[in-house]
Amino acid sequence: MTIKVRDTSFDQCIKCTVCTVYCPVAKANPEFPGPKQCGPDGERLRLKSPEFYDESLKYCTNCKRCETACPSGVKIGDMIAVARAEHDSKPANLKTARDFVLSHTDLMGSLATPVAPLVNAATSIQAVKKLMHKTLGVHDHKSLPKYSHGTFRRWYKKQCHDQSQFSKQIHYFHGCYVNYNHPQLGKDLVRVMNAMGIGVQLLDKEKCCGVPLIANGFHHKAKKNAEFNLQHLEAAVSRQDAPILSTSSSCSYALQQEYPHVLKVDNSQVQDKIQYVTRYLLQAMLRGDGPRLKPLNKKVVYHTPCHLERTGGGLFSIELLKLIPGLEVKVLDSECCGSAGTYGFKSENYQTSISIGNKLFRQIKESDADLAVTDCETCKWQIEENSALEAIHPVSLLAMALEI
Repeated sequence: MTIKVRDTSFDQCIKCTVCTVYCPVAKANPEFPGPKQCGPDGERLRLKSPEFYDESLKYCTNCKRCETACPSGVKIGDMIAVARAEHDSKPANLKTARDFVLSHTDLMGSLATPVAPLVNAATSIQAVKKLMHKTLGVHDHKSLPKYSHGTFRRWYKKQCHDQSQFSKQIHYFHGCYVNYNHPQLGKDLVRVMNAMGIGVQLLDKEKCCGVPLIANGFHHKAKKNAEFNLQHLEAAVSRQDAPILSTSSSCSYALQQEYPHVLKVDNSQVQDKIQYVTRYLLQAMLRGDGPRLKPLNKKVVYHTPCHLERTGGGLFSIELLKLIPGLEVKVLDSECCGSAGTYGFKSENYQTSISIGNKLFRQIKESDADLAVTDCETCKWQIEENSALEAIHPVSLLAMALEI
């Protein structure tokens, strides 16, 4: 079902400009006028005439930190995303082709995983990276994500046929990253849940949550994906009334918040069922339902992804990590990592991306930590590429601490 009510929260803007102070792009790129001007100020003008649409809105990373800072609850990031959907154009050129490739993660994943060793080797060749930089505009200092040779769903169907034996169940929206790039995270989740006496059920089918499609201007496709995913989420909950968990902070944010507010797709039938995984795990462990854990004796630094901070979910991840015996947790004074999904891969955004992330990279390099921990896959890539420290997910750290 489509939601037709237009967001008029710009009327609540009190012009305090804290959103611009908090915006990582406004600090790093003088060509971006900031979220106040692009959001509530611009929206009032765009309602009068589409001619007031400003191309500088393309510099917004959709990190939502403006919304986190806003004391009046103005949905500034959503406003900018909707304006780009309504007014931005996609010319037929190589950069549009690049944006298509970067944003259609499930299509690219399904094509690449059967021949993953070849694709991974080819995209690592320096000459290929320089060619992509000059033609498509993918910066040659970036490494494209590596694909897994085989998907998570394929592993699950072969290995997890006995999940119904558990008295408790969860539905798992695994997302493109787990399915095509890093199935180990999904395997770790199954191990942790099973150790807690909980079975993991996949949806019959799922598509990309839509976050990269929204960020790259493919809103029609993002909306189609949202409607498809909701159909399967509702069917899953209808079969079995259980929570819907995601191990991606951006996927869970999209399913919960961006479907109704940006894509105007009604998710009210399942919205209360959707949770980011660490909240569910922390609540279970505080009830005494957690798994038996052994000491890890490691020092980790934790980075909160922007979309998780927007929902206040970072606290659940931090408190969950503190329950792992022997783990020394340092919470970084970090802002955005600068990657913002596909944003930092583009040659025109690369320097801004690095400028935004420099404070985070410096803290990690000076930390003397064994591992970095974060909830977002693109934060992980950005941290590993610019700090030389391995970054893992809280669920994988919990799986490492399992006694069995």
